Amino acid sequence: MGTVMGIEMEGETAKVGGDVGGGSNVEAVDYFYMLPEGCIAHIVSLTSPRDACRLCLVASIFKSAAESDAVWEKFLPPGYHSFIVDSDYHRRALTKKDLYFSLCDQPLLFDEGRKSFSLDKVSGKKCYMLSARVLSIVWGDTPRYWTWIPSPEARFGDVAELISVCWFEILGKIDIRMLSPSTLYTANFVFKSTRGAYGFEHQTLDAVVGLVGGQKSTRSVYLDDEAGQRRRRSQIVPRRMGLLFRNHRNMETEISTTRSDRDMDMDMDRDRDRNDEHNHPKVRGDGWMEVELGEFFYDGGQEGELEINLLEVKGGNWKGGLIVQGIEIRPKKELA
Repeated sequence: MGTVMGIEMEGETAKVGGDVGGGSNVEAVDYFYMLPEGCIAHIVSLTSPRDACRLCLVASIFKSAAESDAVWEKFLPPGYHSFIVDSDYHRRALTKKDLYFSLCDQPLLFDEGRKSFSLDKVSGKKCYMLSARVLSIVWGDTPRYWTWIPSPEARFGDVAELISVCWFEILGKIDIRMLSPSTLYTANFVFKSTRGAYGFEHQTLDAVVGLVGGQKSTRSVYLDDEAGQRRRRSQIVPRRMGLLFRNHRNMETEISTTRSDRDMDMDMDRDRDRNDEHNHPKVRGDGWMEVELGEFFYDGGQEGELEINLLEVKGGNWKGGLIVQGIEIRPKKELA
């Protein structure tokens, strides 16, 4: 027996607790059983994929409705047919629910295999990855600086390997009308480093995201995770600790630092940690590395191309040993 939305569930019979005419529990009629399954399916379709999966565990009537094609067709984004029409999904007799989760777990290639389309499992919003082949890479066609190699681990047929450059610049574009409306997206650079990678150890790169000809956001990012880890470890030591031992006579004064000052320090540390999470690369589930380049909110009314730019052209130092798979554009994950 469990509780769902304040109602105790025992088997498939609902009980409403409370003092009614003497304090005994009174079994209530489960009005959902009086509704047509199509009506229940419509109600479920107004929730979310996660809620639909949870409702399957409540009662058999919810399970039947929540797994219906009518519900999961609503969760699939508009225009998804154009991606599956020439795919194996179109030829297989999949339920809409199976199709939904297949598109979440197995991205579809399109545009001659140079881009991929998938769904965000939680929201059903559209996700895309632009392969290195459709990115504009400065000196990308010059074998002295860049080379193209096959990679069985990659989503696409081949990837770009950086040999050596002093001018590093990569640019990607996507029509924003391909995105899901009313959605905050992030652009993420997907890559790996070779054993002989060099030049990125302490070097920040500029990441610029925004509409072509419009306002853009800029942030500094690192592609070397070891440098980021060293920086985060150095912040573990409290900044005020050194002051405590600098002058013994001032120790009592230092210890009496106001609570508001300490709270401000903690807030600054938390903000810095959040920035570090975005500015430094992390390991993806597929074994590749990624770093977030920026955010963009698509309200459904804008037009044009979303431009994502990653560059380092100021330092002048030579750098190499980077393997580029592409740039992934996906909905930003909600904080737990």
